[in-house]
Amino acid sequence: MPQHEYTPQQYIPIQANGHAGGKEHRTPNVQLESTDGDTSFQFTFEAIRPGLFRTTFSSKTHPLPPHPSCPRPVVDFGGLEHTTQSTASQKTIEVGDVTATVDWSGPPLVTLQSAGQEKAIHRDLDFRSYCVDSTGIAHYTRYKRDTLHVGLGEKAAPMNLSNRQFVLSATDCFGYDVYRTDPLYKHIPLLINATPDGCVGIFSTSHSRGTYSVGAEIDGLWGHFKVYRQDYGGLEEYLMVGKTIQDVVRIYADLVGYPKLVPRWAFGYIAGGMKYSMLDEPRASEALMEFAAKLKTYDIPCSAFQMSSGYTVAETEPKTRNVFTWNKHRFPDPEGFVAKYHEEGIRIIANVKPYVLANHPEYDKLVSSGAFFTDPRTNKSGIARLWSAGGGESGEGGHIDFTSKAGFQWWYEGVKALRKCGIEGIWNDNNEYTIPDDDWQLALNDTDQATAETGKAIGLWGRSLHTELMGQSSHDALVDLEPEIRPFVLTRSATAGTMRYAASSWSGDNVTSWPGMKGANSLALNAGISLLQCYGHDIGGFEGPQPGPELLLRWIQHGIYSPRFAINCFKTDENDNTIGGVIEPWMYPEITPLIRDTIKRRYEIIPYLYSLMLQSHMTALPPQRWIGHGYESDPEVWAPEVMAGETQYWLGETILVGGVYEPGNTTARMYLPTKGPEDQGYLNLNDPHQYLPAGQWVDINSEWKDSIPLLARVGEAIAVGKNVQTRSTGDHRFPSPNAVEDDYRAVEIFPSKEASNKEYSYVWYEDDGISSKLSMTTFRLTWSSTAESVTTKIEKAGEYVPLWKDLEIVLPVGDKRSVIASNGSSCPRVGESRGRSVFRMV
Repeated sequence: MPQHEYTPQQYIPIQANGHAGGKEHRTPNVQLESTDGDTSFQFTFEAIRPGLFRTTFSSKTHPLPPHPSCPRPVVDFGGLEHTTQSTASQKTIEVGDVTATVDWSGPPLVTLQSAGQEKAIHRDLDFRSYCVDSTGIAHYTRYKRDTLHVGLGEKAAPMNLSNRQFVLSATDCFGYDVYRTDPLYKHIPLLINATPDGCVGIFSTSHSRGTYSVGAEIDGLWGHFKVYRQDYGGLEEYLMVGKTIQDVVRIYADLVGYPKLVPRWAFGYIAGGMKYSMLDEPRASEALMEFAAKLKTYDIPCSAFQMSSGYTVAETEPKTRNVFTWNKHRFPDPEGFVAKYHEEGIRIIANVKPYVLANHPEYDKLVSSGAFFTDPRTNKSGIARLWSAGGGESGEGGHIDFTSKAGFQWWYEGVKALRKCGIEGIWNDNNEYTIPDDDWQLALNDTDQATAETGKAIGLWGRSLHTELMGQSSHDALVDLEPEIRPFVLTRSATAGTMRYAASSWSGDNVTSWPGMKGANSLALNAGISLLQCYGHDIGGFEGPQPGPELLLRWIQHGIYSPRFAINCFKTDENDNTIGGVIEPWMYPEITPLIRDTIKRRYEIIPYLYSLMLQSHMTALPPQRWIGHGYESDPEVWAPEVMAGETQYWLGETILVGGVYEPGNTTARMYLPTKGPEDQGYLNLNDPHQYLPAGQWVDINSEWKDSIPLLARVGEAIAVGKNVQTRSTGDHRFPSPNAVEDDYRAVEIFPSKEASNKEYSYVWYEDDGISSKLSMTTFRLTWSSTAESVTTKIEKAGEYVPLWKDLEIVLPVGDKRSVIASNGSSCPRVGESRGRSVFRMV
């Protein structure tokens, strides 16, 4: 792209009234105006909260983002005093543990310093900090080599984004290479630099496209730097400082919103496959009922089905996908079909796409109402090539402009109609808005309004803005229809603001391969840091060849230990680009029992996963975490192999998940992070069930028909339930014999091997699993151990009353100790589960 970079060099302080001086030097902000060049640029810096600062760089020709992805926060120091010191060309602001310095002897330079640290955690690049570049801007900062950079929503593996360059946009990257393709599906300009001494995050609120060079460019004059380039408009950025990545993520969540509550049913097995809804003979509805029957035959629980867009395909030529319509040959009775699936205990998540092909029955109506973008070359509705029928097939049509009142409302009513039909979840798909021209015009006749400075062009307002507004429209329709029920919107693309409306996301149309399974870990970790925390992958691969038995079983073994567990695909080939093949749990009879047992284990651990979701909603702590999380003082977590985040991760505080990523391999190399000399280490959850000291690399044996490598942290635990689908206690709408009552609870604890004078505790949360208003109970299990026994105590606090009455304690395999209640009475041994003793607390 052409480069027209210009850096204003001379600035003077200003106040709101245009005069310098006065009390400005005592306030925790800086306002500057450039005095060289044809256009005056304003630079501002403001302390917002402890660890949070706002920076802007704009002019009349480069306005601030007209629809920022987060609202501007209120200044609130939480009772902390701030101090300032000023000179003619510099101001220092101290709030809490962070000191910010702004120097304007040349281009503004922002420096952030954490208390007790010799070096700055953040500093702009001298002489080239804030630049104008044609219609957009560029922001240069110093790059710290050999450190960890994470975030940006969803980027190709490895997790560490250092020394790489990225496009900030989203695209429909069907069959992408998990190690090379860029961009992918998300547009979230959040970059966090993590070091052992502290972390800093930089977040841009713009929806405009751009790039991020994270140390990928080196210049003999400028040295090592990062640069954020934004195609249109001025800059609004937030700087966030914390001791850990999670500190920064929490500040970021305060800005953009915390992850939404997810209904409990969404943590079960979610099935899918394009083939089923594309069938004419047998009818798609019949084929789907046959699928549900096979689930029973093979004794495999299933909670939801992602129904692909085949249900919208027109019955007559051209057989294109027409959103919010039903193919009445494939689904003669949509409401009756959905009701039958509810009787099976399976929710429907319906695919919807935010575009309308020219042969859609309501296309002309939408054109006349102004629901599409306007092409300034023709002053008519913008026409684009859109996916229409089979793989790679396209037709002409238009994307819904969600700033249009007509477009937003049409979508809202369409989603409402699906919900009235009984459909429980809305699957916002193909919502990357790959529009070909930055000059296409928005309607801006709903909540957003254009000004002379902003205009209406999509280049400045941003394509991804419509991803966010689509999420809002789907969300609002569900909420307005059932305000007491938490909505479930699944979104493929996302911005920072989208997750205020969508509860879940995934890594899109991945490819069946061993490297694809491995690289997905990195995507998930960066997604979680970017607040996509109910996130997963299409297990087995969406595109590409069918997985063999070993790869399929390995991937399912891995997939049950992620927040979202779904098997969905569209296996096209040169002979069939319309229906495609599907991955089914019973496709290889020799491993079907192993797959069944693995999926049932997923259902057992739902209480643990669901509690992690509630924690995510309250604290922005991702369920799936980099292994350095909480172990920042361990030098080894800063080694390049660990920072890559490809082969292992934490699921909560307890389970360290590894993997085997090559066919025929039976061992995995894992690092066991340590918290110091008192660390009790780990327990191998598979044979030979040995205890392992922390702070070392180990080789873990892992036969593919047994399990992936799984280690439990000594002193931790997980809550478990039944290994079948259970009904959320607050959800009485769709009774099914396949969903039994959630009236069993146990805790698998992992005590130290020997006697320990330390008391351990595990906390988990429960609620009714469906209500939009959170009302939960906190449970705390504490225990201590001797060589002969484990003493336990349970406490609870909260309004929610679960159906389970008794709590059982499950000891590790081979642990022969007894369990004693805190009052000294013995807890009865009530059985055995997979070689583990089970006791009932009294």
